[in-house]
Amino acid sequence: MARKKEAPTSAYDASKIKILGGIEAVRKRPAMYIGSTGKAGLHHLIYEVVDNSIDEALAGHCDHIAVTIHKDNSVTVSDNGRGIPFDIHKETKRPAVEVVLTTLHAGGKFGDTVYKVSGGLHGVGVSVVNALSDWMDAEVFREGKTYTQHYDRGKPKKENIVAAKDKKKHGTTITFKPDPEIFTESVFERKTVAHRMRELAYLTKGVEIVFSDEREKVKEAYRFEGGIVSYVEHLNEKKDLLYKPPIFFGAQKDHVYIEIALQHCRDYYDENIFSFVNCIKTKEGGTHEVGFKSALTKAINNYARKNNLAKENESFSGDDVREGLTAVINLRIPDPQFEGQTKTKLGNSEVKGLVDSVVIDNLNIYLDKNPAAAKGIIERALLAYRVRAAARKAQELERKKSALDTALLPGKLADCTETNAAKCELFLVEGDSAGGSAKQGRDRRFQAILPLRGKILNVEKARIDKILTSNEIRTMITAIGAGVISGLSGDGEKEEISQEEFFKKLNYHKVVIMTDADVDGAHIRTLLLTFFFRYARRLIEGGHLYIAQPPLYLVKKGKSQEYAFSDKELEKSLKKVGKEGAHIQRYKGLGEMNPEQLWETTMNPETRTLLRVELEDAEEADEIFKILMGTEVEPRRQFIQDNAKLVKRLDV
Repeated sequence: MARKKEAPTSAYDASKIKILGGIEAVRKRPAMYIGSTGKAGLHHLIYEVVDNSIDEALAGHCDHIAVTIHKDNSVTVSDNGRGIPFDIHKETKRPAVEVVLTTLHAGGKFGDTVYKVSGGLHGVGVSVVNALSDWMDAEVFREGKTYTQHYDRGKPKKENIVAAKDKKKHGTTITFKPDPEIFTESVFERKTVAHRMRELAYLTKGVEIVFSDEREKVKEAYRFEGGIVSYVEHLNEKKDLLYKPPIFFGAQKDHVYIEIALQHCRDYYDENIFSFVNCIKTKEGGTHEVGFKSALTKAINNYARKNNLAKENESFSGDDVREGLTAVINLRIPDPQFEGQTKTKLGNSEVKGLVDSVVIDNLNIYLDKNPAAAKGIIERALLAYRVRAAARKAQELERKKSALDTALLPGKLADCTETNAAKCELFLVEGDSAGGSAKQGRDRRFQAILPLRGKILNVEKARIDKILTSNEIRTMITAIGAGVISGLSGDGEKEEISQEEFFKKLNYHKVVIMTDADVDGAHIRTLLLTFFFRYARRLIEGGHLYIAQPPLYLVKKGKSQEYAFSDKELEKSLKKVGKEGAHIQRYKGLGEMNPEQLWETTMNPETRTLLRVELEDAEEADEIFKILMGTEVEPRRQFIQDNAKLVKRLDV
């Protein structure tokens, strides 16, 4: 949380800059420092520079940050913080700002007097950005002076210090352009950057972040006085709320600041928990999420028993109390321990107990003071519990009825002979006809085929009991591995399984959706993606879900034949073979291909094209699934009206 500006700049000078290493290896192995050299790594450069400004805000010295993407795809990040010191560093005999921008693990974050908490990439952030940029310009306003310096691929040029025109101006401005020799992607996406800037504005209450994109002539300002309460309200904007306003509490324990906002919805069965540590999104959760989840379950169970709102034998699981929940967990930790360079999971063991204690204490107070909201939460959890119990009984009855346990032999699955799951592929195929061709055309050693009959249930509109009575979904769950699918057991998921346990339960490390290239195939694919997003998100996050790309056309002329996967490829093929006398076959369904053609174009690892399903923005994905697949008609109609003009090809 940002505070008013405090402490003189003299407390932050060159003596506070600690040096731990150099940047020689960064350009050779960039993925070690930013995760990848693709789109994610490219955008990470902006986030690292912005994180330095956010650290100034968290320390109470900055309340305005500006981020601009220029027409040449260079980026400027400026703030009104104290400015990086540029007095001479004792060890290097160079200006401190140059040390910060050219030396790994150099900065004010390694002492405990300048920043109590900080984000950044383990202190390598801005120097790594410099090393991976074609060029960088630094401009620092501090103590009535202006310091400027240019860098080429991390190497500094001569610095320049002049008297500032505005003696009161303070802050740092960094402009950089990513090196095209390093990155496979070179264009920043406006929506991706804007989303992160908005997110940071929610997390740093009272700080204004202005984002501009000169390429599209867009300028947006984000400032949220409500902080993470405003964030939860934004996430739940179009949902039927169980209570208003969101529950909020914050506390500081053992130098760890904890703030949490949460709210339940009536018409929503999924849970959305977003957690952050020092403004870094912890996508894989960690000890703070574990502490929150266990405390939430305990507090609601205790209140229900104390007030006789549930029977003695009715004990809620975590899934029951979190059904329909939206929560934002925001922590400030002096010494966070993250698993992995890109900070996706918090590892501090002591944090679990701290969060657990804060949640139980504050939630007990809230529930006692707000009996109507408490009753609504208990009734929601009780309904989820009873539905889950009914589903469990139905599962047990089904097992008793069947002489052959369906868990051992799922439906029409044609399994592969390979026993090592890491080498196995499961194709979810639309219809028995295509399934028959796929079974004949596959490589039986490592490729399994599961034909799906018609369109599967839309899980966005269904409760767990209805989902579990769907034969297609049950068969799919059994084939992939029941332990991989979260929240779809009668008992409820008590605890998140480890990555090692997850892989043990996963029967196939590649799950491939293979549907027809028409509107019905697209609909089935969307229904399957909805199911995986809601109930098997770890499959997506781990990079195990793929979409097959069957050809749209077969171009034949004489003895030659070519497959085209798009209209552009069709034009190229026709130019190559000549239009005259060419026969074009448009594939409307996978069943129109014989087994050899299906293998050659769509299933052969050496010639096929598979699209890996990636989850870049869980918040936006949740919103899209809710609009397109949810119960509300009006948001869907509005979405269609807003985006109809973007449709290039309509299959009716």
